[in-house]
Amino acid sequence: MRNTDTAIHYPFVDVLPEVGSSMELVPGVRWLRMRLPFALDHINLWLLRDEFEGVQGWTIVDCGIANDETKAAWEQIFATQLDGLPVLRVIATHMHPDHIGLSQWLCEKWKVPLWISMTDYLTAQWLSQKEGGAAVGARAGGGGSADHFQKHGLNAPEDLEKIRARSNYYSNMVPGVPRQYRRIIDGEMILIGGHEWQVIMGFGHAPEHASLFCKDLGVMISGDMLLPRISTNVSVYDADPDADPLGLYLSSLDRYLPLPDDTLVLPSHGKPFTGMKLRIDQLKAHHDERLAETIEACQKPATAREIVPVLFKRELDIHQMTFAMGEAIAHLNYLLRRGRLSRQLCDDGVLRFCVI
Repeated sequence: MRNTDTAIHYPFVDVLPEVGSSMELVPGVRWLRMRLPFALDHINLWLLRDEFEGVQGWTIVDCGIANDETKAAWEQIFATQLDGLPVLRVIATHMHPDHIGLSQWLCEKWKVPLWISMTDYLTAQWLSQKEGGAAVGARAGGGGSADHFQKHGLNAPEDLEKIRARSNYYSNMVPGVPRQYRRIIDGEMILIGGHEWQVIMGFGHAPEHASLFCKDLGVMISGDMLLPRISTNVSVYDADPDADPLGLYLSSLDRYLPLPDDTLVLPSHGKPFTGMKLRIDQLKAHHDERLAETIEACQKPATAREIVPVLFKRELDIHQMTFAMGEAIAHLNYLLRRGRLSRQLCDDGVLRFCVI
């Protein structure tokens, strides 16, 4: 995707919080960064000054993946950044490992509830069990991502073997979630530190992703729904192979348009920024371009695997390839749903798409 740095304003320029420390952005809102072992090498997490059930303390928004390095970073935060106050609750924007991975550990450590949408809580609960694994690898009784992608033209034996070997990918980073949770729903106003934070649910990237907007502070925690420099991954998974996540994602972007354009957006990856409406326009234009390229590539029957290099011009490792395949299928399903493409299961057991 085009570099948008000249169009989007970053009020804190290149100042970043060190791992294990925090940076106050507006009164009562602190920015944390923690490492991820992927090409996308960091996640932003947030501390909100709070008073809950008569107790002064902090609310955590998003958790990081479950590993020793992230736990150590949190322990340093607890020792140096909380002003001697406790954590009162944990909010997870959605169920992806970098957002919910350490939720069980954090909630047990502080004896506090996890606040999350019902759909994402139940999905995380299922996938964190060893017999789950709908998103990667293979499940008991067959299926899983390897068979899903093979049906869409990914037939390199070494790639399929690597994907099947990742059957515990999710549960390794999310070994468990709290046994109980507090459901959050679209439009709900959550009182945090004397300020109301509006829940805005988005779809397509995760089953039921919660962004949090505070009008008083002029701030929105966007999670992964609105990122400043990269487009959010929107994938079709084996458990719901005919899904239309791209259509859901694009329509979800419109939910942010009524918000003030000078809102400070706090994304899960990249730097806090302003210029939300321009960014939404850029994201929609990006997908319009990718959809046009997909239609052009389907002038003759094509598989999702053949669409991957059309959408992604760089070399991909197996981790990135699983996301790229999911996103290629999402673009094809979007066009299929809208009558732009036809789909045929061919004699070799592979699905091919062609312009009508």
